Amino acid sequence: MGNQHYDVLIIGAGVSGIGMACHLARECPGKRFAILERRQSLGGTWDLFRYPGIRSDSDMFTFGYNFRPWTGGQVLADGASIKQYVAETARENDVDRHIRYGVAVKTADWSGADKRWTLTAENEQTGDQETYTAGFLVGCTGYYNYDRGYKPDFPGESDFQGQVVHPQHWPEDLDYRGKKVVVIGSGATAITLVPTMAEKADHVTMLQRSPTYLMPLPSTDKVTLALQKVLPAKVAYRLTRARNISVSRLLYERSRKSPRAMRRLFLSIIRRQLNGKADMRHFSPDYNPWDQRLCVVKDGDLFEALKAGTASIKTDHIERFTETGIRLASGEELEADIIIPATGLDIQMLGGIRPSVDGQPVVLKDKVIYKNVMVEGVPNAGMVFGYTNLSWTLKADIASEYLCRLINHMDRNGQQVAVPRDAGNSRGDETILGSLDAGYIKRAEDRLPRQGTHGPWKASQNYLEDVKILRFDPIEDGYLELDGKPSEVSKDRSNGFLRPLRSALFGT
Repeated sequence: MGNQHYDVLIIGAGVSGIGMACHLARECPGKRFAILERRQSLGGTWDLFRYPGIRSDSDMFTFGYNFRPWTGGQVLADGASIKQYVAETARENDVDRHIRYGVAVKTADWSGADKRWTLTAENEQTGDQETYTAGFLVGCTGYYNYDRGYKPDFPGESDFQGQVVHPQHWPEDLDYRGKKVVVIGSGATAITLVPTMAEKADHVTMLQRSPTYLMPLPSTDKVTLALQKVLPAKVAYRLTRARNISVSRLLYERSRKSPRAMRRLFLSIIRRQLNGKADMRHFSPDYNPWDQRLCVVKDGDLFEALKAGTASIKTDHIERFTETGIRLASGEELEADIIIPATGLDIQMLGGIRPSVDGQPVVLKDKVIYKNVMVEGVPNAGMVFGYTNLSWTLKADIASEYLCRLINHMDRNGQQVAVPRDAGNSRGDETILGSLDAGYIKRAEDRLPRQGTHGPWKASQNYLEDVKILRFDPIEDGYLELDGKPSEVSKDRSNGFLRPLRSALFGT
């Protein structure tokens, strides 16, 4: 395979990895880089998940990259369209030729003496071991296990005579026409599956332990379509992004500050959608808005299926599986031909890669995250993560921009090694994924790096604040050690307010 040393190695060719590569090609044009992707195609999540109705749970005008407008008026795009958008972005920016497919990275070790990372990987087609080296490493693997999703061990599951299908491993030939289907779960996957499958199935039941806050969203943005007719595509895109970011931030912040008022608002919207055709207890969570993610209902399709009688909701606990379905704790039995446990993700950091520094394993749960991009004590490495309360790509874009800024800063100053140092022992209890108390996050608390209690170790989940920090604050901030020396703190750290605000909303 020739010379396998690179200036930068990117792990993962999903939304984050392709975005990072595009920023690197645009902002650090002299760098030699490669993207190592375990799968045989790019797209990450949007290549892996194939279940009916798979779509974005965020509006595409904020989920799209900041440097490439999402065109048309489609708000919630299907998985195939998103994968196509990512592939076209890779081709247009000439980064697709840098992808190495079928490469499963196993270990990554930093050598302080050599000032480089050495990665061992397996070629999954040939079984051969491969070695790559790089001066800088960027993990863009997301935060869940691609090999398996989370599924509880249900009592009596082996007794069930029908099919059990996890959404993460959807068989292409699954025929559910005229079948009775039970979808276990109340998150984004279940909210998507139920109305889509109800179009062909005999009946679909959504079985949930507890309700989720739901928000109907139209699939087409008529205002954006009108703007696109009279304005250049990029201008229309920026205006729509600015509007959607502002609305999303407002909903989130009001939910944190006035949870009772926002609860009444969300429930009143659902009540109007249902028009008395379903019991509101199935839509009334026992937690405050945004303690868990808000689920989007495309065109209110779930509510339409419920009103039409092709779908129904049960709120109960599972006692056991039976030969013909599921027996609930209440004693009721749900008949099923197919059971779909849409029960969540299995969290896995760095795609299961075992990192080490000079031979010493890096235990991520013992580390704090720096600016939500780098890991304390780990040299020349970044992790590109998105938001839990906004579109993933909003954060992935500016995190990638920051890493490019850092690389260019080091080049200008002849520096080779950058490592965040937490001299103040700021480690807190909250994980990198923030204050959400979703089950998949709670199950992974022993695997996730921590946030700190203050400064750059504290993740804000605030896009406007992060734009200021990642795009405009000085690289040398006193926390980042460069070539073994603490960086000097710049005296001018204000950067004003209007410039970061304008940059956040309009990308300028």
